[in-house]
Amino acid sequence: MAAVPVHAANPIITSIYTADPAPLVVGNTMYVYAGRDEAPAGTNNFVMREWHVLSSTDANTWTHHGARANIATFPWAGADAWAGEVEPRNGKYYWYTSVNGNGPGWMNIGVAVGDSPLGPFTDAKGGPLISDSTPNSSGLNIDPTVFVDDDGQAYMYWGGYWAPRAVKLAANMIDTVGPVVTPQGLTNYWEAPWMFKRNGLYYMMYAANDTNGCVVNTNYACQRYATATNPLGPWTHRGIVLGQVSSTTNHAGIVELNGQSYLVYHTADAPGGGNFRRSVAVDKLYFNADGTIQRVVPTTGGGGGGGSGTNIAPVATASTSYVSPWESLSAINNGGTPVNSQDRSSLVYGNWPQQGTQWIEYRWSSARSVNRSSVYWFDDNQGIDVPASCELQYWNGSQYVNIAGQSTCGTTAHVDNVITFNTVNTTRLRLQITSRSGYSTGVLEWKAFQA
Repeated sequence: MAAVPVHAANPIITSIYTADPAPLVVGNTMYVYAGRDEAPAGTNNFVMREWHVLSSTDANTWTHHGARANIATFPWAGADAWAGEVEPRNGKYYWYTSVNGNGPGWMNIGVAVGDSPLGPFTDAKGGPLISDSTPNSSGLNIDPTVFVDDDGQAYMYWGGYWAPRAVKLAANMIDTVGPVVTPQGLTNYWEAPWMFKRNGLYYMMYAANDTNGCVVNTNYACQRYATATNPLGPWTHRGIVLGQVSSTTNHAGIVELNGQSYLVYHTADAPGGGNFRRSVAVDKLYFNADGTIQRVVPTTGGGGGGGSGTNIAPVATASTSYVSPWESLSAINNGGTPVNSQDRSSLVYGNWPQQGTQWIEYRWSSARSVNRSSVYWFDDNQGIDVPASCELQYWNGSQYVNIAGQSTCGTTAHVDNVITFNTVNTTRLRLQITSRSGYSTGVLEWKAFQA
């Protein structure tokens, strides 16, 4: 298949369904390696037989290079072209994949090799690198992530069913060295690990499916992350990178291109999409000064890797119709990442005992272009509950007016409720909050994103 351009939006490709993306940056180009979902509409199971590659030099306009590997790449395999990742070493590119072998057991990890990021790729080993017969293998041997440290030692993490595993790789990248170990500290790990290093600190992002601030239904997943000072851990949980998305699975990778970090993930947002018809998306990602990661709010439509994605709430002056004397207005834009809607580990905003419609507001010293917002509600299980409804307004120079084209203002607990709308250029943004009967309302974090 000849390389073809695809549109600059999320999802980044809609001509086919793609899933389990693994980004790789080589020079000034980002490559995304993804499985192809081929399940017909109404089929409630994965149908995946090949892996595709997309590339971009700006994380905005993408080129689709077609299928660059498939199940037949591995003569010993027979089905299930699941998640994989490419790692360069010694002038070659090693593609580690989740694939179902023809032998006993279920999923295995294979490795293919090519001379360029686009291949062609061939089986590098002639059999599985990891299988059910590997001592201390995972409950489900899927989702490999490979990382080569500064000293040249390579590591591979993988595993599903709450069973993360890690092992050192030989310099040839196709053999393991030493025992398979069970990493410690990956709180609520489910599957889909992604490892990288930044400023001397090791990061591990992974899918979790707990309801402790991660998702509202354990059929779904979020992306948590942990850090360590040693590549094999122990790990310390740090927070959530990406909350629940529209697909039940949640699989992501982080890379830096031209000085900007990006989160590459999948959703069910393409036309006709679903849990077995997923599509790759890309959004900008930001680190705080202390190395923690700011939570990403997904964009759709024309967003993608394009708009700045910068949360400009922290540089705004906040005001409100009312705040309880024992709560704090500064809670709404202090950059916190709540664990759940009852999280009091940081400041909280609440307006008890007021009921009905209250508001919170941001003012900037100069006009800002804004097209997206998110709000994380506070619920103390007493007099404060999630609201009945909410709505965004902006200052048009003389009065507050409703923003055109805004999506539903969500009132779900334990998640970032994202609101998208037509871009407005304004110095003030107001969130009108209407309480449920008999309750007041509260907010843990309210973000506003620059268009």
